[in-house]
Amino acid sequence: MSFSTFGLSDEIIRAVTERGYTIPTPIQAQAIPAVLSGGDLLAGAQTGTGKTAGFTLPILHRLSDKSIKGPSSGRPPIRALILVPTRELAAQVEESVRDYGKYLKLSSMMMIGGVNINPQITRLKSRVDILVATPGRLLDHVQQKTLSLSQIQILVLDEADRMLDMGFIRDIKKILALLPKQRQNLLFSATFSDEIRALADNLLNQPLLIEAARRNAIADKVTHVVHPVDRERKRELLAHLIKQHRWSQVLVFTRTKHGANKLAEFLIKSDIPALAIHGNKSQSARTQALAKFKAGDLQVLVATDIAARGIDISELPHVVNFELPNVPEDYVHRIGRTGRAGAEGDAVSLVCVDEAKLLTGIEKLIKCELTSRVVAGFEPDPQIKAEPKNNSRGGEPRSAAFSRELPTAKRPAIKTPAHLVRSTTNRAAAPRNARGRGH
Repeated sequence: MSFSTFGLSDEIIRAVTERGYTIPTPIQAQAIPAVLSGGDLLAGAQTGTGKTAGFTLPILHRLSDKSIKGPSSGRPPIRALILVPTRELAAQVEESVRDYGKYLKLSSMMMIGGVNINPQITRLKSRVDILVATPGRLLDHVQQKTLSLSQIQILVLDEADRMLDMGFIRDIKKILALLPKQRQNLLFSATFSDEIRALADNLLNQPLLIEAARRNAIADKVTHVVHPVDRERKRELLAHLIKQHRWSQVLVFTRTKHGANKLAEFLIKSDIPALAIHGNKSQSARTQALAKFKAGDLQVLVATDIAARGIDISELPHVVNFELPNVPEDYVHRIGRTGRAGAEGDAVSLVCVDEAKLLTGIEKLIKCELTSRVVAGFEPDPQIKAEPKNNSRGGEPRSAAFSRELPTAKRPAIKTPAHLVRSTTNRAAAPRNARGRGH
């Protein structure tokens, strides 16, 4: 199957071919004809599956299929709205819209918080066919009456599970109330929690359900390893691994913004170039740091889960979980940043005794036990017990059980199983990230 099989316009096929894409991914093969049909869609897709092209290509085709005259004032209305949870993902999606639509007479715009609103207001005075926006800033414009959503024909909720996790449900409901009732709705989510299903029930009209796992060619080439280490020695171990293995491009995940800042400062003092990106950073600082990292000019980028959404680097070799995520599915999101496009990648996790329960949850999700290797000189102190306050997710401290990883030091690192797919685990009970309109 090729992209021309779908009946996409010659202009779109030309743009896709120039990007070097010839064979659609599984999610694209299912989503493109579904969107072209005009019906609603509920799609389960992990990061790295090519879902962005799965909805942008058919949207571009549908909007360019015939000439739509604007109102008497002369400015055509916004016809497609793509809602995303973070600034970085907005930038990635809008870039895809521009790249794939470069030979079409369509115009797109990115609308995000954290930047001056006035240039956006000015831009809205020109033609905008496709709007990619974060919910908070979109509602800012609605409040200021700088845009109209009354002519929206296609609505996309991308990474809907993340938007709910970030507390955007009220904003989403406000936005839905501003849209025309007759429209096409496309909902993409990595997980189908009860909340997602409730949202889908209220939003979608007899939707087609499609699901796509990560491509095996990518998953099979990601090597996972756990390094047991005491909490207080994680920073030293990370610096040791980067220097010893001469890692040149490393994406490191922390749970908190404060932790990201502290870790970046430590790495810099250890003569390792590093920058942190998170919701409290200005948009210009985040954009600059990401650009330097993508270009290979920055050795280490330290990020929170939210800020890392939208990071798309084709050959990122190393992802490090400095702290395990509270939600097992986020482990899959994190490691999805490496091993893309068939490239090999390493997923390294630094795990202290407090995180034993989190490790168990991840292993249960991906249906395999992660290989553990103790790094010489960084052996965990067997006297250190898990702190009760960090064990709120259930079960007794796994200080004894955690020792089961220690004897496996000589085992080879396992490869990602082909069944590394999304889970339907209910995320409603997971700690919520505080939402800010800066995201």
